[in-house]
Amino acid sequence: MHELTERELYQALEYAKNMDEENGKRILSQFEADQPLLFRTIFGIFPSIIAGQNQDMANLFMDLCFDVVCVYQKSSGDTPKFIDDPAWMERQAILSEAEIQSLLEGQPVDETKRRKLHERFVKHNENQVQIGLIKFLNESIDEFASYNVGRVPAIGFTQAMIFVVVKLLNSLYHKPVVH
Repeated sequence: MHELTERELYQALEYAKNMDEENGKRILSQFEADQPLLFRTIFGIFPSIIAGQNQDMANLFMDLCFDVVCVYQKSSGDTPKFIDDPAWMERQAILSEAEIQSLLEGQPVDETKRRKLHERFVKHNENQVQIGLIKFLNESIDEFASYNVGRVPAIGFTQAMIFVVVKLLNSLYHKPVVH
């Protein structure tokens, strides 16, 4: 997948934001059928971790993950189908070791660490980095948190988690797990 131009990203985000409930449910159901392990990780495990810090941020995270799924679907087509390869998630975890380690330890991600994670992300995904998408998502998280001081402590953590989601979807679309 190529890096989306500003226009392509805008169109994909508009597609996600203007989706009616029925089509949204269909997309999520299909994503779950095509990638059950990834679906449970993104829409089950990750939000529950964020909810430990702030439930509002966990809800926003799920909304943004829906947008990410829609962006990839709109720009690159249907989600690649799952095959029985439980090691795929393990391989992705190894590739994302630094990002995931910081998340599992519950450490806040400061700007220096975020920049290093970003550089590592770019290095491992040179041809399919979605910098514009990550920037949009981070700005959305910042804006949402600014409306309630109780959300602020979860900003870095939520941004790190959304970063991992984008990385997972990049990997999924870059090297489909179907033979």
